[in-house]
Amino acid sequence: MKFRNLALTLLLISAKALAQQSSADTLQTAKGVLSIQPVQHASLVLTVESLTIYADPDGGGDKYKGYSEPDIILITDIHGDHFNPATIAAVKTVKTLLVVPQAVADKLTAEDRAKAIVLRNGEQTTQAGITITAIPMYNPPGGPDAKHPKGRGNGYVLNIGGKNIYLSGDTEDIPEMRALKNIDVAFVCMNLPYTMDVNHAADAVLAFKPRVVYPYHYRGQNGLSDVNVFKRLVEEGNKNITVRLRNWYN
Repeated sequence: MKFRNLALTLLLISAKALAQQSSADTLQTAKGVLSIQPVQHASLVLTVESLTIYADPDGGGDKYKGYSEPDIILITDIHGDHFNPATIAAVKTVKTLLVVPQAVADKLTAEDRAKAIVLRNGEQTTQAGITITAIPMYNPPGGPDAKHPKGRGNGYVLNIGGKNIYLSGDTEDIPEMRALKNIDVAFVCMNLPYTMDVNHAADAVLAFKPRVVYPYHYRGQNGLSDVNVFKRLVEEGNKNITVRLRNWYN
């Protein structure tokens, strides 16, 4: 009976891993095929060659059992749906590097802080051939009373094998996002009252023209934002932009 239960458990884990792999999107890069896997809300997994990146891992270690262990963990902000110490502790390994803003570094354990790279808005680092640039994310006008003051958190642009991947983090429609160039894949938030509504998000996307955009982080105070409206607004505004809707809220 014990062996049957073990076999069943392994089968379920295997099935989950296969389901995750089959639902991943892919992008060809100079480093090989990049796997793009939504997990939940603001959490996603990117894998290229033998390198795996987790962005804002949340939801507990079980959410990540079907994925490779993270070489890099990106954290955008101090809020619990982005910075979850328990989930980080469950998924990290001795080789995992954390890339964080200073506000997050201040809340890390001494062990994690020693392995963290701190980026301020506009700064960049290159790790394992991946260039990571910190992009502002904030609620205008960005003062200390804002839900997301300017300079506290980071969006990120990752250059992976010549392709640029943008993670907005928690932001409104800000000039720094509109000024982005040559973005191949963008993950853009839209949840009131914390970030922006679908109309502002669509308008911003039409300004910086990513080739592919995923609405993510769209659970707000009044439930889920209408990402179908976002998709319609973007694709009617620019037929060269593809909007991919994925299930971030199982």
